[in-house]
Amino acid sequence: MINRREALTSELITLRDYIRWGASRFNAAELFFGHGNDNAWDEAVQLVMYVVHLPVSSDPDVLNARLCLDERKAILALFEQRIFARIPAGHLTGESYFAGLPFTVNKHVLVPRSPIAELIENEYKPWLAHEPQMILDLCTGSGCIGVATALAFPYACVDLSDISTEAIAVAEKNIARYELGERVRAVESDLFAGLKGQRYDLIVSNPPYVDAEDLATMPLEYQNEPEIALGSGFDGLDFTRRLLLGAEHYLTDNGVLIVEVGNSWVHLEEAFMQVPFTWLEFERGGHGVFMLTIDQLKQYRAEFTL
Repeated sequence: MINRREALTSELITLRDYIRWGASRFNAAELFFGHGNDNAWDEAVQLVMYVVHLPVSSDPDVLNARLCLDERKAILALFEQRIFARIPAGHLTGESYFAGLPFTVNKHVLVPRSPIAELIENEYKPWLAHEPQMILDLCTGSGCIGVATALAFPYACVDLSDISTEAIAVAEKNIARYELGERVRAVESDLFAGLKGQRYDLIVSNPPYVDAEDLATMPLEYQNEPEIALGSGFDGLDFTRRLLLGAEHYLTDNGVLIVEVGNSWVHLEEAFMQVPFTWLEFERGGHGVFMLTIDQLKQYRAEFTL
């Protein structure tokens, strides 16, 4: 257990004290940071500021404020869960940022971290020839990609789909959070099964894509996320194969498909050597996101046939 006596003595009093102390404990425990933060300091800031109900962007002078005993106890309880249970900070606070926006999250969805955020912030330029009117966020999880995309395109209608009932419930909370109910809906669906008759100008997806080897060796933090949202067969492409085969039937004449496959991009290129995937690049890092047009999906239909 964390040394509560040490933490609750007069030596640790301010927000700054607990952030520094927490960051030191996180580093000593060799935590993995890959769920919105990439270092121990930012992780400690997120948890401490959550307890005192202040944004992480608060005036730095607030870090000198003294904590009351109840606040110190609450911070310690979060630190213990982060260290000993390896629960991601976003799941502990119930909130995580994506594309600069806060989203409600819980244990039923991944903590948002996709490089697709950068595409959204750039309104998918130059990959979309026209502003999309109908958009699908497939395997939506918390709904972060679809909701952020809806905010980027204020005249578009957006469907958020996921096979998980629990994930759909989280996505609906985020739709309501941004008051988008008139043009954004959440649909429980296994791939396209619940979307019959729909056509989209843009289908964007961060599906399960982790291969069996990576899934078996992932840090403990990932074991606190739903496995159904991570693993996808031996090479990580079970879902993506189905998506490539069916997507053309759900895209408009100028439709575009954008999909994240992470480290499984190597397997994808090996499986479909004839297909000219366009691999997107990101200024802030990230990889394994490809784009195909509907014409390419049609042209290489035989390659995608199961």
